[in-house]
Amino acid sequence: MLHVLYEHATGYALFRVKEFEEIGMMQPEVEQSVLDLSRFNAIVTLVSFCPFRSGANALDNMNSISEGIVHPDLKAFVETNVPQSVGKKTKSILGVGDNKLAASISEELGYSCMHTGIVPEIIRGLRLHFPKLIKGLTDISQGKAQLGLGHSYSRAKVKFNVNRTDNMIIQSINLLDQLDKNINTFAMRIREWYGYHFPELVKILPDNYMYARVVSLLGNRKQLSQEKVNGLGEIVMDEGKVKAILDATRTSMGMDISELDLINIERFAQKVIKLAEYRKSQHDYLKNKMDLVAPNLSALIGEQVGARLISHAGSLTNLAKYPASTVQILGAEKALFRALKTRGNTPKYGLIFHSTFIGRAGAKNKGRISRNLANKCTIASRIDCFSEFPTRVFGECLKEQVEERLKFYESGEAPRKNVDVMKEAIDMPIRMSQQLVWLLVRKLTSSEKKKKACV
Repeated sequence: MLHVLYEHATGYALFRVKEFEEIGMMQPEVEQSVLDLSRFNAIVTLVSFCPFRSGANALDNMNSISEGIVHPDLKAFVETNVPQSVGKKTKSILGVGDNKLAASISEELGYSCMHTGIVPEIIRGLRLHFPKLIKGLTDISQGKAQLGLGHSYSRAKVKFNVNRTDNMIIQSINLLDQLDKNINTFAMRIREWYGYHFPELVKILPDNYMYARVVSLLGNRKQLSQEKVNGLGEIVMDEGKVKAILDATRTSMGMDISELDLINIERFAQKVIKLAEYRKSQHDYLKNKMDLVAPNLSALIGEQVGARLISHAGSLTNLAKYPASTVQILGAEKALFRALKTRGNTPKYGLIFHSTFIGRAGAKNKGRISRNLANKCTIASRIDCFSEFPTRVFGECLKEQVEERLKFYESGEAPRKNVDVMKEAIDMPIRMSQQLVWLLVRKLTSSEKKKKACV
């Protein structure tokens, strides 16, 4: 005998399938009868319906079902209404829509569960005709229950562990890239604008932030005071450059400009300085956020490259699902499709090219180290995605492995195996906790000895 469990927004429902053995042989006929209520009523019969007590109770059951866990309410409902067997020879079979939930019910309650065959078609018919099969339930009340439970479920998922949301990382790294573009554009505008008055300063100070601060301080090059000279030394922090700037002010070929023009240039330089300082604070925010969301990936490849990988993949979960071959060329899709179209050489790296490991490798080993680094990035992202407690231990160990791989390409020294490194990474927190306990005991014993000596 087949019973079908149907989870609805209003509660749990159990239906018995009539003449299961005959129906199982006629699956095409079942698929056609699903759309017709009169024919579908001849197949299924309502056994029991258990409504949820409240919206919070419905949300609690929904969270358990989505994770494949048997909720106590579901357990009581199934044990009450589904017999273990019918007679001596016939066993009772429970049809469930989700394979994870079916495995959990079979393991915990001992029922023989089924989620293939005609069960999906029966559940499709129940989903279509459910308000007409339950007394007192209408389409309007069903829609309200489904809408309310859907909003509550989505809201709970969004609020789940707000400290480890990767959406903020995606927005932050995009903002950093935009700030870099704007700061470079504005700095070039300052150099060109102030260059009419003091063109020699461009070659002396190549750094944009320092150049903007010096422009804001100097103003008119012909009106240098001792206070400005002292401030110049605090900004540049190089006596040679300060002397070069002072010498250039005396022999400059720049034109004279009015006070109003200088005021506009100084105001613009102040805006660029504030923008650069905000960019620095945004980088610190990204670093702290990466330590919370993806600490191992950040420790392995750096917070900026790691954040760009997460942003390009769409989320940390998507990045964790990618194979190492995809992570290796992530960001070089245009070059890949161009190479496939022209039958040329495919790219060896994408966003991970900005890592220091690629730059330190030799020309012939860049492809090898990028492949190894992509492999380690995949491991680090999966650990970050599925671990409950954030830690940098695995990322540091994976970084050491890439360093050993670089040495292997240069000197031929064999690196450690991945299994041994992971075992060391797992045992490291245990050793650290033992050392902390030993230090605490040692500190307590020394303090007790001091007390006894004082007495």
